[in-house]
Amino acid sequence: MSASAGERPVSQTRDVTINIRAKQNQRDLIDYAAEVQGKSRSEFMLESAYQKAQDVLLDRRFFGLDEHKFKQFVALLDAPPAQNEKLRTLLTAQAPWD
Repeated sequence: MSASAGERPVSQTRDVTINIRAKQNQRDLIDYAAEVQGKSRSEFMLESAYQKAQDVLLDRRFFGLDEHKFKQFVALLDAPPAQNEKLRTLLTAQAPWD
C-alpha cells in the first residue's frame, strides 16, 4: 500500500503513543477482527481509526470562509473551465460497449 499525499508510510518508525481504555468484550471483538485480517491489535486499531478520521473529514458538508475567500471560491466556480484536450477526447470517444 502506497501512501497518499500527507500520509506517512506504514513502515516508518512510529514516534507517538496512543492509549485507550476498553471493555473486555470490545477488546475481544477487536482482537478477533484483527486476527481475521492477519494483523496485530495495534495495526488493526490504528488503521481503522485513521480511516475513520479520513472519512469524517472528507464527509464534511459545511466549511466556513471569510468574505474574501468566499469571493475567490465563487469566482473559481463561475470561471469557464480550462481547456483540457485529454478530457475532451475521453468525453467524445465511443464507449467500448456501443
